[in-house]
Amino acid sequence: MATVEQQVLSTTEQLSLSSPLKVGDVELRTRNIMSAMTRNRSLPVNVPNDANVEYYTQRAEGGAGLIVTEGVLVSPQGTTWPNAPGLWSKEQTEGWKKVTGSVHEAGGKIFAQLWHVGRVAHNDMPEQKKSGKPVPGPSALAARGGEGHYARYGMPKEDGHSVPTPLEDPRTVIEEFKVAGANAKEAGFDGVEIHSANGYLINEFLDNTSNHRTDEWGGSPENRARFGLEIAKALVDIWGPGHVGVKISPSGGYNDMGMTLDDTLSTYNYYIKELLALNVAYITIGRYRENTDPEIDGKKRSTPHDVLESYGPLFKHAEARTTTKLFLNGGLNPAEANELIGSGKMDGAVFGWLWIGNPDLQTRIEKGAELVTMPDVTQLYHSKADAPRGGYSDYPKGTY
Repeated sequence: MATVEQQVLSTTEQLSLSSPLKVGDVELRTRNIMSAMTRNRSLPVNVPNDANVEYYTQRAEGGAGLIVTEGVLVSPQGTTWPNAPGLWSKEQTEGWKKVTGSVHEAGGKIFAQLWHVGRVAHNDMPEQKKSGKPVPGPSALAARGGEGHYARYGMPKEDGHSVPTPLEDPRTVIEEFKVAGANAKEAGFDGVEIHSANGYLINEFLDNTSNHRTDEWGGSPENRARFGLEIAKALVDIWGPGHVGVKISPSGGYNDMGMTLDDTLSTYNYYIKELLALNVAYITIGRYRENTDPEIDGKKRSTPHDVLESYGPLFKHAEARTTTKLFLNGGLNPAEANELIGSGKMDGAVFGWLWIGNPDLQTRIEKGAELVTMPDVTQLYHSKADAPRGGYSDYPKGTY
């Protein structure tokens, strides 16, 4: 007779991308998660439009278990991403209602990824000027490697990111996340994802190379994690833990992030444990990717390490007592994803690149149809004819 452990293993081995999954309070029909991807199509004034509705609906129809929106700005910011959507106004909230309603009609689930870019911005951007505030950060340390990011605005190529003004009271930004979180609920989302990865504001507080504060928001891992954890607590208060996810990228690199390995492990072990204590719905961990690891001052910026080996055991430890699911993001292919889900190393796979050219990605995987592995890179962030559908929602379904 099989032991309980063997029975569990047998059940686990049957799991795949096609298996349903309960994430917090949300029932997903598959374990194929569509990643947040900035696409710059919410024009002209950061408000979702008909092209956004079409794009997300197509991917819901194509079998995504959970759609995570592109980064949604919680306030006007001088970001390098023009025409990114926001969630600070009534007009934006009404625009998102059209998206969520259509996704739900298609049988899908959708979370809004809440986003503040922090120091990865510029004081001369129209949105930043309109806000009446300087570019904020934990400390007055500019992100390196920003040269050329603002060329699309007609600014000199050598212009990099602005030196941020240290936030006198980070609670003011926590309030912005609360407003956006409440608006997301009003807009009909199934939940929210906190973007604490990729060198944006929450990540800037976590990382001791961008956070040199000596107050309660800096210094120790506990203090550097405080900002992200307070945002998580605020959103859990609004939504309940079963509707709040978090994205992290411990390996750093992108946007001038990265600590020593010892500092990385101590910081993220603490951060993850505290998020698990909040019983958030899921944590998406981005793994190291060489193509997003910039060379700065003659050396690679990232701190490569195996994120599943380093942090996966935290989710299974008896003391965690959590239902938080573990998702992995970063260069996965379907075969690898099925193997990792089947072996119990993760609960779901987060694909970005593959969802661009394959609006019906999960259906193609299940039917063994050919996948588009190289979408039109000339139209990733804007359409050639300045019509938002081009290279965005005009990819055809597969043949099966």
